[in-house]
Amino acid sequence: MLQQTQVRVVIPYFERFLHAFPTLPDLASASSDEVMAQWAGLGYYARARNLHAAAKRCVELHEGDMPRDFDALHALPGIGRSTAGAILSQAWNDRAAIMDGNVKRVLSRVHGIAGWPGLPAIEKQLWALAIDHVQHVPEGRLADYTQAQMDFGATLCTRANPSCLLCPISTDCVAFRDGLTEALPTPKPGKPLPERSAVMLMAFDAQGRVLLQRRPPTGIWSGLWSLPQADDTTAARAWFEAHLTGDFDAADELAETPHTFTHYRLHMQPLRWRRLSPRDAVGDNADLRWVTPGELTTLGLPAPIRKLLDA
Repeated sequence: MLQQTQVRVVIPYFERFLHAFPTLPDLASASSDEVMAQWAGLGYYARARNLHAAAKRCVELHEGDMPRDFDALHALPGIGRSTAGAILSQAWNDRAAIMDGNVKRVLSRVHGIAGWPGLPAIEKQLWALAIDHVQHVPEGRLADYTQAQMDFGATLCTRANPSCLLCPISTDCVAFRDGLTEALPTPKPGKPLPERSAVMLMAFDAQGRVLLQRRPPTGIWSGLWSLPQADDTTAARAWFEAHLTGDFDAADELAETPHTFTHYRLHMQPLRWRRLSPRDAVGDNADLRWVTPGELTTLGLPAPIRKLLDA
């Protein structure tokens, strides 16, 4: 939950989630709707789906327990190298390194590592340092060390205005010595892309056909068939009520999907309905049509939309 979401926002969701699913088998046996209901409002719904899938995998392969093995953890849905290391060190005090944004920042400054940490060569260098550091942690203190790294980066070695005068390791910090704390870590090259959001309406009828809308002749995805799109939920509701019969609020809220264009990043939130029908005045025309799964392969669909429909 803490990936992409602040601690203060996560805490009440975390408490409710653990109350609903106190064990991995409880989570694994829950329906997707039950899991998503507990997650609703946190966003980035792929996290919940991965967590649910990982719980099922643990029940299937590990007798309902979290495996105490890096490769087995790394193979679980949604668990990367750093998360696997965090689980090993914080759950069992095993000697494993982590590499979140806070750790990248601290290591970049302490060792004077120039270069954007997202570059493979720089990330490889940072991982080597993290692995070396963790070898010197006393037995039984790995969980404390892992948490301390994250807390240190979040409270002292912050992105802006780091508290160098309070820092217990400032005398060993290359960035502090050379006056580079504001320059390190090196920011990502180029300007940040503007962020936009859109609601994608995935309306299926009783025959399993999906409603598609042709894009305007100019602009993004011009002339292609796509899902009906709205700027926000209010606009999506208005479009739904003008074209379809059914309950707008009965939609399944699927995982948010980002797509990067040249000039901006679009966050698509798909809403899905089953067994809908058009209003009497709305039928197949040049701009709207119901399409069977087999017909989808014959239409010009934007790749992100095809990916949504194939998911």
